[in-house]
Amino acid sequence: MNIKYIVDEQHSGKTVKFILKNIIELSERFIKRLKNSGGILCNSAPAYVNSMVKNGDIIEVLMDFTEESEDIIPQNLGINIIFEDEWMIALDKPPHMVVHPTFNYPSGTVANAVCYYLRQKGEFKKIRPVSRLDRDTSGIIVFAKNPFVQEALIRQMKDKTFSKEYMGVVYGNMEQAEGTIDLPIDRKPGSIITRHIAPSGMPSVTHYSVLESLNNFSLLRFKLETGRTHQIRVHCQAIGHPIVGDSLYPHIMTEPGSPCLPAGVADRQALHSYKVCFIHPFSKKVTELAAPLPKDIKNLLEILRK
Repeated sequence: MNIKYIVDEQHSGKTVKFILKNIIELSERFIKRLKNSGGILCNSAPAYVNSMVKNGDIIEVLMDFTEESEDIIPQNLGINIIFEDEWMIALDKPPHMVVHPTFNYPSGTVANAVCYYLRQKGEFKKIRPVSRLDRDTSGIIVFAKNPFVQEALIRQMKDKTFSKEYMGVVYGNMEQAEGTIDLPIDRKPGSIITRHIAPSGMPSVTHYSVLESLNNFSLLRFKLETGRTHQIRVHCQAIGHPIVGDSLYPHIMTEPGSPCLPAGVADRQALHSYKVCFIHPFSKKVTELAAPLPKDIKNLLEILRK
């Protein structure tokens, strides 16, 4: 699981650090870590980062890290893997499951399940989530198997080359077939969890399109331009079309004839991360992953179609 690069004529005379930073695209922090661990080789010998390279030299980065998984308890919870290679693993997260242990959820999380799965394969690694989902949001979540992949994919998120798309059911019929919600989001005063629309907030942009109109409800596709906490949920409530089943940002019936659901039909927000697309850090190929709608949202749609 190491990275190899053969120096070409164009880069002959450059330093090892130049190759690491500009060709292999390692961060300064990661280069420093490799330097301290002796993880940089040139023609199979330890290399100094300021050494010059010549045409045909083989630069090798040792990526086979053995790491303890922090204090995460391995738990056999079962995971639905939709993609895995030596660099990363992507899962279809079920609803009602936290991604990473917290004070309120010290176990039973996706990270506990991934830790167990990797240890069964003899891989002792830190759990490195690249993307996160709210507890009651289902769908794709990506974990990196080493710090370089984590950094590379997070950098793609910042550069907007890592895209995420969701499907969700909202209250009401949309006036337009597609649109953009551009409203700043900030933490709500007095709460460590809830967000709201506020001029003081961070720029937040959500694009949506209508997939299906369902008797005063709509199935929407969302594409995020930014990735704020609860962004889709806050934006949908702000425009008067909250996500069905969202207890934190709920639908409030203010007028006669407002859409209403039978009790017990939606026990969580009907929001699902169904597609991610990114450039694989090593193959450099466009990688697109998809996860179908889960059973509970499919059942909800069937009820709304009647």
